[in-house]
Amino acid sequence: MPRLASLYYKTAIIFLIVGIGMGLKMAISQDHSVIGAHAHANLLGWVTMALFGTYYALNPRKAEKRFAMLQYGIYTLGVVIMVPSLYLMLEGNTALEPLVGISSLITFLGVLMFAVVIFSPDPVAGRSPMAAAR
Repeated sequence: MPRLASLYYKTAIIFLIVGIGMGLKMAISQDHSVIGAHAHANLLGWVTMALFGTYYALNPRKAEKRFAMLQYGIYTLGVVIMVPSLYLMLEGNTALEPLVGISSLITFLGVLMFAVVIFSPDPVAGRSPMAAAR
C-alpha cells in the first residue's frame, strides 16, 4: 500500500475516534449543541479521508506524486483546525468563527487539489480517467 494511502487511513481512524468521543459526550450529557463538529469530524475526517486513502491505494502511481502529499497536508491541516475550532465555537466561543471560516477554505482547497489529482492523466497510461472512460 502506498505511504500516502496509509497516512490517510491512519488519520481517518483518529478522526473516527474523535467523532465517536464527541457523540458519546453528547449522549451522556444530553447536550447536542456540538453536533455540527461531530458531523464534520466523522464526514470530513473519517469518511472523506478513508475515501481519499482508498483512491490512492487503488492509484499508487498518483500517490507517489509530490502534489498528492501536498494535497494530504493541506486537506488535513484544514480539518485538524476546523473540527476543534467549530466544536469550541458551537460551545459558545464565537470569537473562533473566523478560524472556522479560514479552516473551511483550507479544507476546500484540499478538495480542489484532490480533484486535480483525479482528473490528471494516469501516469501509466498517459491518459486522463475521462479519456479512458470513452
